[in-house]
Amino acid sequence: MLKPIKNITMCKLVLIDDNPIDHYIMRTMLHNNAACQQATYTFDGSMILEFMEENMSATEKLPDVIFLDLTMPDFSGWEFLDRFERLKNSFNKNIEVYVMTSSVRESDKLRSGKYQCVNSFISKPLSKQTLNDICAHSVS
Repeated sequence: MLKPIKNITMCKLVLIDDNPIDHYIMRTMLHNNAACQQATYTFDGSMILEFMEENMSATEKLPDVIFLDLTMPDFSGWEFLDRFERLKNSFNKNIEVYVMTSSVRESDKLRSGKYQCVNSFISKPLSKQTLNDICAHSVS
């Protein structure tokens, strides 16, 4: 007799950062992370926003967690937050956004806190424990 398979939920994560080293670090930290086995890495936040707009009603395609760098050359994290803030109520899903930046400016932390969509401001480097906690929380 076959045992029923438990319903397994995994976190869908997106990293938006212009630094390929940060992509590598995140990929390494996610290796063998059972809670988060589906990750997308991009340098372009506008592409993620376009994907999310096109798939608004398909919640299974939308990310659960977005890690966002603020300082990027073509499309900044601030531009991403401005557009995401306007769109977030259109999604039938709560998408957690974590600002993850090397900025140590208190003004950046205060400014990011004004966005309702931002869950937290995290200074780089992100610890593996913090990443694991966020992934586990997003699927609970």
